Amino acid sequence: LALGWACWKTYLGLPESAWLRCAGLGTLGGALSESRRLEEALAALEATVALKQRHFSRDVRTVLVTQSDLANCLAQLERHEEALVLRREIYA
Repeated sequence: LALGWACWKTYLGLPESAWLRCAGLGTLGGALSESRRLEEALAALEATVALKQRHFSRDVRTVLVTQSDLANCLAQLERHEEALVLRREIYA
């Protein structure tokens, strides 16, 4: 978890469109999820998906992977309907 926070803090000052900033936020989301801090992970993963869709939409694979991480987080929070909707989008 400490590495996730360090990653995010390191790249926070970069422009929103910087890949490293987006990757840092995604790393934080993953670390929070692994630490079972799921509500916080959800916020970080939602923001990461939004950033990737806005600035890196041509990299379809990375957007889909992050959406999958978000769906897994939703499922762990027992928000199964939302997770299912997102998974259907991913596999459509």
